[in-house]
Amino acid sequence: MLATQIRQKDSVFYFCAYPADDILDKVRFISRFYAEGEPSLAGDAVEEGDEVASFISRIEATDAAFQRQLSRAKVTTIKNFYETAASQPPIPGTVLLFTDERLRFDPVKPFTNVGNLTEPSGKYLIIDGQHRLAALHFYRRHHPEDAGTIHVPCVIFDAKSEDFATEMFVIINSTPTRINKSHLVDLYEKVSWAAPDKKFAARVVDQLYREADSPLRYKINRLGGRSKQEKWILQAELFNEIHRWATADWKKIQRRANAPREAERYYEIVRDFLRAAEKAWGDAWGHPNFMVTRPVTLKALLRVCADLAADDAEPRDDRVKRWSRRLSPWTDLVKQFRVDGFYERFPAKGQVERVARIHRDLTRAANIERRGKTDDDED
Repeated sequence: MLATQIRQKDSVFYFCAYPADDILDKVRFISRFYAEGEPSLAGDAVEEGDEVASFISRIEATDAAFQRQLSRAKVTTIKNFYETAASQPPIPGTVLLFTDERLRFDPVKPFTNVGNLTEPSGKYLIIDGQHRLAALHFYRRHHPEDAGTIHVPCVIFDAKSEDFATEMFVIINSTPTRINKSHLVDLYEKVSWAAPDKKFAARVVDQLYREADSPLRYKINRLGGRSKQEKWILQAELFNEIHRWATADWKKIQRRANAPREAERYYEIVRDFLRAAEKAWGDAWGHPNFMVTRPVTLKALLRVCADLAADDAEPRDDRVKRWSRRLSPWTDLVKQFRVDGFYERFPAKGQVERVARIHRDLTRAANIERRGKTDDDED
């Protein structure tokens, strides 16, 4: 299949034109769809452990926009448009597809971003476009020859995490007529069926956003938030780092058998660490000419926080003072974190690698043992 490889910051995904017959055979409909006078299009069973499909199917089963009557009306309207559209393209907008498989991309010379893309062995999950494709399914039943001439513009995301696909679904569908929550993290904290470790991490993030003594209060960018203050980090990015930490500590957290109190304790650790870090960075903290409070550094700082808390979280009474001394060597690193030339001083293939490099450099400077360190971490 011929596709265009698209790069945006650290993300790589693909654009292609899928023939209608092919795409309908390669996607999973996880909801049951209806059209007037048509037998229903049954949704595929969600396999146990498929968190993304389970998440989307539960949202669609409970949110008013996906109830049977509205779904039928919407699919029927789209199907009718396919039948009447002549000069206008029936499907002008892209359908977003997801597979956790890594697809092979072979460029076609002389291009580097145009080439042949393999298809997954399984079926795509539809992040956005289930109604359009359901309507295409019903349209094909009555107009197979016409449907055969339609190519569907698709954006394909491969080899991504479950969180990536779920978060994208929430962001795309965060409208008043669909999902009313502003962000995936809000949902994790509130819905009863979310994984316990994710509910835990979401609770910590919520405290970092709300508590009056949080150094990140009003600095977290929550989709739908109205604060006009400068934001330092996306809620999703912060959540990913807290969840990474919670996952590593999950057995210990479970043994304490009081998740809300443990979430508060982790919040207090992050709060105290950021206070100590602010002292170490001095005037560079929050300064627009420095990268200290930009996402790439904040994520590395949170990893250092997890490392430091592993062996020096207690006693908590003098924790800020004690950690300020531990982090004081960072004062000598301030010039390295100037915006000008930052990416040259910390070269990397992308942000994931750059965060890991900054994490390594910061722990080394403060003589902090990194958790889970491997030989690959060394220079």
